[in-house]
Amino acid sequence: MRALDEQDVRTSFINCSKGEAKRLAVPRDLDERPWDDLDFLGWRDPGAPDRSYLVADLDGRPTGVALRFQPARSGYFQRSMCALCLTTHPRGGVALMTARKAGAAGREGNSVGLYMCTNLACSLYLRGKKVSQSGARFEESITLEEQVARTLGNLSAFVAKVTG
Repeated sequence: MRALDEQDVRTSFINCSKGEAKRLAVPRDLDERPWDDLDFLGWRDPGAPDRSYLVADLDGRPTGVALRFQPARSGYFQRSMCALCLTTHPRGGVALMTARKAGAAGREGNSVGLYMCTNLACSLYLRGKKVSQSGARFEESITLEEQVARTLGNLSAFVAKVTG
């Protein structure tokens, strides 16, 4: 993914108003992010524990989505799988992230959701730069490039539901 600055991030959001995008907490370490290892930029809002954001390069331009989620409340031994990168996590590592739909549908309260890694570090899990609390990912027979393409396809499909 190409490096983004704060302005790129703020103007990329498709499911919130310009005022909301202006007020959201953008990471202060954008210039220190491992951009070569990222397929999309994802972060949690430190001031609002139920909010996360992601920005992906889709169709040649940054596309941002504001997300909300509820922290896990289920059993300790339960594991869940991220629908983007297919990494499994123990309790709390995956949550249903919901995004208000763009446009009139979102203003009417419509939303879509997908189970994702709560830290949105899918790119780093794929590359082995980060390890889930469960210790490892399932070994796959496809290449890293194919895994990245699958993850971006899953993300693109989710963003299409937000805009559609």
